[in-house]
Amino acid sequence: MITPNRTPWQPDEWQKLLREAFRQPQALLSHLDLPADPLTPDLQPDFAMLVPAPFAARMNPADPRDPLLRQVLPLQQERDEDLGFVADPLGETDAQLGFKRAPTLIQKYRGRVLMITTPGCAVNCRYCFRRHFPYQDHRPAGHGEALEVIAGDASISEVILSGGDPLLLGDAQLARLIDGICAIAHVRRIRLHSRLPIVLPQRVTQALLESLAASRCSVTIVVHCNHAQELDEDTARAFACLREVGVHLLNQTVLLHGVNDEADILCELSETLFKQGALPYYLHMPDPVTGTAHFMVSDAEAQPLYEAMRERLPGYLLPQLVREEPGEVSKTALAFNN
Repeated sequence: MITPNRTPWQPDEWQKLLREAFRQPQALLSHLDLPADPLTPDLQPDFAMLVPAPFAARMNPADPRDPLLRQVLPLQQERDEDLGFVADPLGETDAQLGFKRAPTLIQKYRGRVLMITTPGCAVNCRYCFRRHFPYQDHRPAGHGEALEVIAGDASISEVILSGGDPLLLGDAQLARLIDGICAIAHVRRIRLHSRLPIVLPQRVTQALLESLAASRCSVTIVVHCNHAQELDEDTARAFACLREVGVHLLNQTVLLHGVNDEADILCELSETLFKQGALPYYLHMPDPVTGTAHFMVSDAEAQPLYEAMRERLPGYLLPQLVREEPGEVSKTALAFNN
């Protein structure tokens, strides 16, 4: 077992910061010295605002176009009804597709299953493809039934912990879940999809590192970062602690209008991620979720942008440009004809 170096953060610091997060649009705008009028914020959004202070601290004051602010500030545009935008764009709740195998278990792809661990995140991204997800039908009150399903299916080699965000689980609860998964002999890999190492790096506690270090299964954390401005000394420190205990770090990005839909921005993101120890993995086309039309980037806009990235980045820093489509056996890689 690897003995991790101690993290610089207290065990409960991340929970305190989460309790103190910005939850009212006007409070965040005041903090950034921004007037509300030009931005047309939604002061009472259906999908609540949640922004931890460490993430807000990376925003540029008095800049209404700040790429981090744009990701988290509710706007009146979210109330628009746009043709082709639906509550469940990936068909995760479509019974005909047969995704749900247990109350907290979804299987879309062969050999791997996704476990809904929590109904919440540490930040509410406005483009979230699960912003309308019926978590009440996937209540993670316990994972016993899900673990039984996994144990009874020898074809499953990887368990993906998602949500919400799995790192919102407490250290002891997450350790028990990882132990339960690792007790299943045919599971070889555990993957966690989490925004917390980015928006709240204080979540990388000593207890978390010790449970990850003790895992029999290979552990990968896929973080979610959309802009190099999201990365700072604290994210670098969190990544270093995770890598020291053998965690593989990948990143996925969503291509978002007005946030990162420029080759310069995405190339800088890939370079900064690699410098901090995370490998660019996926560049997702945005999902057509109700309330997110203002973030959309078309294929025609994505093509020259991605080709410019291909020309400038080495292959290992070029994320795969993909979209997810309901019922498909894997993500769909976008191939452009020159």
